[in-house]
Amino acid sequence: MNKRFLSIALILGLLFAIIGIYAGNKHTEPKEAKNGATQQLMSLSLTDSQGQLQKLSQWQGKFLVVNFWATWCAPCVQEMPELSALQKDLSKSNIQFLGLGIDSPTNIAEYASKYQISYPLFSAGMEGTELSRQLGNQAGGLPFTVLITADGRLVKSYLGRLKIDELRADITKLTNQK
Repeated sequence: MNKRFLSIALILGLLFAIIGIYAGNKHTEPKEAKNGATQQLMSLSLTDSQGQLQKLSQWQGKFLVVNFWATWCAPCVQEMPELSALQKDLSKSNIQFLGLGIDSPTNIAEYASKYQISYPLFSAGMEGTELSRQLGNQAGGLPFTVLITADGRLVKSYLGRLKIDELRADITKLTNQK
C-alpha cells in the first residue's frame, strides 16, 4: 500500500507540475500592443548612457529591435553581448537595436562604460515599465524585446531571455535580410 500511495502521489505531483508550467508560460506570454504604443515610443526623448537627451524618432524609418532591460536583471545582462554582436552583424542594414533600461541614468552610464555595447542604451526609468506594458508586457517582466517595422508596426515580442538564433531568424524573415 505504501508503494501504491507513493506512485499516485508522484503521478499527481508530475501532473500538477506540468499544469503549473503550462499556466505560468501562458500567463507570461506577451500580449498584443495597445493602439498608439509604438507612436508613444517614437515620441520619447530619453537620456542616453553619455547623459545626452536623445529623441527616439531619429530612428524612425528603420526596423527596430527594442530591448527593455535593467542592470540588476541577470538574464538581461547575459543576453546583451549577444545582442551587441548581432547589431554589429546587421550594422550595414536598416536595422537598429535600442536598449531601454528600467534603471537610473547613473546605473546605465556605469554599465555602458564597463561593457562596450554596440547600440544605444537609454535610461527609461519607471516610464519604461509602463511603456513595455503598453507594448504587450502585461507580466511586467524583464528582459522584454519588441520588433518594430520601418513603418512603425509592432510585429513580434519576446518576454524573457532571448534565443539569439530565433531572434536572428525572425529579423531575417521580417526584413528579407540574407
